[in-house]
Amino acid sequence: MTSEPLSRARIVAAAIDLIEREGADAVSMRRIAAELGVGVMSLYNHVPNKDALLNGVAEAVLSEIEFTDDPDAHWTDRVRMQARAFRQIAHDHPRSTMLVVSRQLHSSAGLLPVERALATLRSAGFDGVHAVRALRMFIAFIVGSLLREVGVTPTFAPDHQHMVTGVEVDATLFPEVSALSSLLNRCDHEAEFEFGVELLIQAIAVHPKRREGTR
Repeated sequence: MTSEPLSRARIVAAAIDLIEREGADAVSMRRIAAELGVGVMSLYNHVPNKDALLNGVAEAVLSEIEFTDDPDAHWTDRVRMQARAFRQIAHDHPRSTMLVVSRQLHSSAGLLPVERALATLRSAGFDGVHAVRALRMFIAFIVGSLLREVGVTPTFAPDHQHMVTGVEVDATLFPEVSALSSLLNRCDHEAEFEFGVELLIQAIAVHPKRREGTR
């Protein structure tokens, strides 16, 4: 209970806190009202429905991204900075990150990362078509990495359980899996993320559609 007036920001903050404790499935207007100690109908003066509330959560999390983007830096350094800034939200709000990557947002908070990424790729020498394709490729990689990192897709990154063990794998049928089982059973998320970002940067740097002589 608090004397602080009810507001959209308070409601969204309560939803974020609940999601981080119990997951997005725990969110309902009634549950948020109970968390805030108010009547459920009072929430609708600030948030029209649950869908809008979840969008608000995604926007709030995205708005916390701290871009240290330097427009004068080389485009490869700008890509690295933007990718790392987006990854940071998985550390700050691991469960709420799932809403960020699963909802299409048209607000300023949702469009700003897209705008910065496209501007960077355009400055790297890509035309509009290939800048959008490169952006989608990076998004697919980053989202996949974040899903794995926060435990939604445990394949090849089983921090909590072993994917395979040398004992249970038939080395005759699966010689590589058997030989590399110890590597498959551990994952340095930061190293994996940096490896992927560098691999993608190197790939697009030599793409034939990129104009040479651009920063």
